[in-house]
Amino acid sequence: MTEPAPHMTPEQFRQHGHEVVDWIADYWTRIGSFPVRSQVSPGDVRAALPERAPEQGEPFAAVLADLDRVVLPGVTHWQHPGFFGYFPANTSGPSVLGDLVSAGLGVQGMSWVTSPAATELEQHVMDWFADLLGLPGSFRSTGSGGGVVQDSSSGANLVALLAALHRASGGATVRQGVQPERATVYVSSETHSSMEKAVRIAGLGTEAVRIVEVDGDLAMNPAALAARLERDVARGYRPVLVCATVGSTSTTAVDPLAAIGPICQRHGVWLHVDAAYAGVSAVAPELRELQAGVEWADSYTTDAHKWLLTGFDATLFWVGDRAALTGALAILPDYLRNAATDAGAVVDYRDWQIELGRRFRALKLWFVVRWYGAEGLRAHVRGHVALAQELAGWAEADERFDVVAPHPLSLVCLKPRWPDAVDGDVATMTLLDRLNDGGEVFLTHTTVRGQAVLRVAIGSPATTRAHVERVWALLVEGHDWLAADFAAQAAEQAAARAAERERAGQEQTGREQTEATHTDDDGAEEPVQQDPTAEPVGEDAGTTT
Repeated sequence: MTEPAPHMTPEQFRQHGHEVVDWIADYWTRIGSFPVRSQVSPGDVRAALPERAPEQGEPFAAVLADLDRVVLPGVTHWQHPGFFGYFPANTSGPSVLGDLVSAGLGVQGMSWVTSPAATELEQHVMDWFADLLGLPGSFRSTGSGGGVVQDSSSGANLVALLAALHRASGGATVRQGVQPERATVYVSSETHSSMEKAVRIAGLGTEAVRIVEVDGDLAMNPAALAARLERDVARGYRPVLVCATVGSTSTTAVDPLAAIGPICQRHGVWLHVDAAYAGVSAVAPELRELQAGVEWADSYTTDAHKWLLTGFDATLFWVGDRAALTGALAILPDYLRNAATDAGAVVDYRDWQIELGRRFRALKLWFVVRWYGAEGLRAHVRGHVALAQELAGWAEADERFDVVAPHPLSLVCLKPRWPDAVDGDVATMTLLDRLNDGGEVFLTHTTVRGQAVLRVAIGSPATTRAHVERVWALLVEGHDWLAADFAAQAAEQAAARAAERERAGQEQTGREQTEATHTDDDGAEEPVQQDPTAEPVGEDAGTTT
């Protein structure tokens, strides 16, 4: 007789659930005591795991024990107050609890009928956020478009491109596929690489990508965009999509939407706005000017799972024309048909994304906005922006650092100054390694105008002014230590060169003295004995006595 599976009973779940929540709360309490970046070497985590899966179930206490023994040493702590790398990946208590409820419900929300609340709550929360971010009315579910929670902005960039291709081809891409030899997509050198990846996945190939020049602030140049569009149209290409960025990954550069939008409309090109990091900052009305002109956008993406206290995955994606999106992605096998869908009375989010299935993602967003309220979200963003401006002020007043890009939000890009004789990129990367190896903080780097630059991204919920002061102190201390080391090396090299010159001089003097002595002792010329019978030469030749 087959034994029943050892399912966890509700009472066991209650007991162990409390233990897990306690473990998470304890982790958050002690997170500052860990090195920010994991200290393990490649293969260490796997070496701590048994070769084969257990045949018999184990006590839950053993699983929790291995969280500390195996997992935590291999974790880079993104919620650490000293985490200043990449962009933030916030989570929060309400988000974790919302995810817990979503996991407990186990909903597969691919269609309205599979769980009406999963769809309608998501529609409503997305409308809330469209309002909170000041997005155009066409992005609301009551307009021609609507919003959906995607897995990532990379995925959102892909579906935006597919919708643009559908519109540009009049729906032909669904039947015939793409025409890669004709379609063109426009980005800048600062556009996230996921857009090029989307172009590849869509079947266009990298040759379809046009890279538009940027200005001194690394923002897309509208005049250059217009010139490229006009040139491509004249050559018989079909421009499909322009990807404008609000808050680039490298430096938070902001493309001028108000200038780019009319150009796109004039050429009938889909304007997609990638505001993955920076878009959520618009919850603070004073920061909305960064995306002035967003009303020109055909689609828009921003990540609540970066800076808005919601755990991954929670990308907010809106489209102004949902017919183009669903036209590109909808497919309805008979086993998914139902009366509500057939009547056209509902939204089926499976037609708004690449995958069929989807979790009840909106729950955690709902929990977060209910807990914090709009004012709490604004306070979170404003606090980090203020800290970044303060850090930038310290750097601008210090002769050891340059602030190399505009810093309207919570990222500051710093280039340390080094002596002319020092390789600046090597020195900057050495400073970065020194800071990250220390364990107190974690930073990343980028390249600006061909030079290595340090990125300080402020965003962890636990980060306070004291932590920003500390990262600045470590930057200054590390710079001074390296500068002193470089100076000592230069002095040693100068002394070595001087010693070498002195030694060479002494050797030269010794050789000259030896040669002189040798000439005196062994090589002195004997006086010539004149033969009295020899014929006279020189002046005496031909004379007589």
